[in-house]
Amino acid sequence: MPDSLILMGVVGRPHGVRGLVHLHSYAAEPDSLADYPSLRDDRGRSWTLVWRGAGIAELRDGEGRALDSREAAAAMTNRRLYVPREALPPAGEDEFYLADLVGLEARDGGDAVIGRVAEVHDYGAGPSLEIAREGAGPLLLPFTRACVPVVDVAGGFVRIELPDEVEVHDEDTELSA
Repeated sequence: MPDSLILMGVVGRPHGVRGLVHLHSYAAEPDSLADYPSLRDDRGRSWTLVWRGAGIAELRDGEGRALDSREAAAAMTNRRLYVPREALPPAGEDEFYLADLVGLEARDGGDAVIGRVAEVHDYGAGPSLEIAREGAGPLLLPFTRACVPVVDVAGGFVRIELPDEVEVHDEDTELSA
């Protein structure tokens, strides 16, 4: 997806037989996802949504047609929904969008660069950062204040504090817990 789009939600499994879907919203206020006049999926199609219950949504395509069957809803499972960055409010002081982290240097406590944030994952238990390291395997760390005590988007880096349970062996690129 282009940098101008921000991931705001993911379509889950169907709900019932009439085309409704479970929807996981990444918005600070989950219900606000319905306020965007046009969401775009990872295939470039436009969608709007109407909440029909807690976490249950009706999706309508760019022409206003709602998904009308369980099969149509199932075909949308795991589809990511984006909004144009310009449609979102600017991040406040000491705030950022998770997408802003991708590409930042990952530095250790001594300010040495250990890699770059390659991706931000969120599988439902909270975000994690994938740190790509040159000549070594990637690190996957929880995005918590304990592991990432400093985020400096303007400075272009995040500070990484490895948990005591994680040992990094650059010579064999293995992690042990």
